[in-house]
Amino acid sequence: MERRLGEQIMYIVRRDPDYIDDWAVSEYLNRLGNKMLEARPDARGEANFNFDFFAVRDPVLNAFAFPGGFIGFHSGLILSAQSESELASVMGHEIGHVAQRHIARMLAAQKYDAFIPIAALALAILAARSSPDAAIAVASGGQGLAIQKQLNFSRDAEREADRIGFLILRDAGFDTNGMVSFFGRLQSSMRNYSDNAPAFLRSHPLTSERIADIQGRVADQRYKQVPDGLDFLLAKARIKVLQDPGTQGLIDARAWFEQVKRTGRIEDLVMANYGLAFVAMKQGRYSEALQYHKTSLDIVQGNDLLSLQARASCMFACLELEIKFAAKSYEDVIQRAERAMTELPLSRGIAYIYAEALMGKGAAGRAESFLRDQISLYRTEPKLHKLLAKTYAQLGKQSLQHIALADEAAVQGAWSAAIHQLEIARQQKDAGYYDMSVIDAKEREWKEVHKEELAAEKKQSKQLSQ
Repeated sequence: MERRLGEQIMYIVRRDPDYIDDWAVSEYLNRLGNKMLEARPDARGEANFNFDFFAVRDPVLNAFAFPGGFIGFHSGLILSAQSESELASVMGHEIGHVAQRHIARMLAAQKYDAFIPIAALALAILAARSSPDAAIAVASGGQGLAIQKQLNFSRDAEREADRIGFLILRDAGFDTNGMVSFFGRLQSSMRNYSDNAPAFLRSHPLTSERIADIQGRVADQRYKQVPDGLDFLLAKARIKVLQDPGTQGLIDARAWFEQVKRTGRIEDLVMANYGLAFVAMKQGRYSEALQYHKTSLDIVQGNDLLSLQARASCMFACLELEIKFAAKSYEDVIQRAERAMTELPLSRGIAYIYAEALMGKGAAGRAESFLRDQISLYRTEPKLHKLLAKTYAQLGKQSLQHIALADEAAVQGAWSAAIHQLEIARQQKDAGYYDMSVIDAKEREWKEVHKEELAAEKKQSKQLSQ
């Protein structure tokens, strides 16, 4: 039930305008998270969750966890991390909350239907991430207060998450001092705030005892310097641009990257030129974007360590594809993407750009075939179903378009939306006999699943009220 609740919340989250739907940021966060989970498989908890890490657009320093393994990061937190180990320390902490099932345990302590407040919790975080008072206003009466309580973990839960997070951070090979330095900066910032403290400090109460406990754990470890990964630098560059993609925001980001370049550090030069390429692309200056991209790549290739990391990363290859796609050089994108997929077959970003380029060129039939193959491998990936629906729309296959949209909703546990899309598909004039059979079969299956879930929720609600 935790996983189903998390999926239903994410269906809401992914439709929020501040959800950062960026393949590179998503791939980076999930690659970092999976690296940490591989080091401590027991962190997946007794339910053996498949974690999903994502980012939302908000300058306020915060991170949060939903039941079932969904962990979100504010763009402000990612940008504030001075090292990859600091970001990993927050990620480990949030994994600890999920692994120890803190949200589920809080829900179980409530004496009313658990589903309603957890759905409202998603809206509270997204609508009022920077203001707990506004979060209460998302729902009325006692339910609003319940949401606020669920936003705030207890001090015991925080210490437990610290302990789990520290072990994950250590075993994944990161610098455990990253947790000390990050929480230390948070503690220092508390002196500058009263009732208007940063959201992370309000929803994750920080105490001197917690800081001392972490420092004690670090003291027992041998110090080792851990260099930041290349993708950490490039992901921060993209986040800097995506945090405020408006006209003035892009101007400010460009000025910030130019300032970063003045340090002369190789890492800063790589990040700044990559960021400037991304800014130029967003501003429609494609030739300039490609030149900045080439400059950044040249610097990387001149450094043995960074060059080695670049070969295993799709960040550079995909940005070049993005720029050429934005410039409508579809044939070039298709050829380059086909080569890139042989070198980086697991990259979701390359697959998305390739499908979009095929549609841009007018080769929707090829896009359909490619996406069907991709879905056979990644059936639970919502974006693939969404792209397939877009392909069907281009081909004029209205019934199949809505079936694909139904599948997109279904893999996220949004059964009502999925069944509604099936009803629309059934009404289309091009719905043939086979399409109607597929619609009927899916409808019967999903209605049964939805019925079972409602019954389970009702049973749980009854148990909680006793």
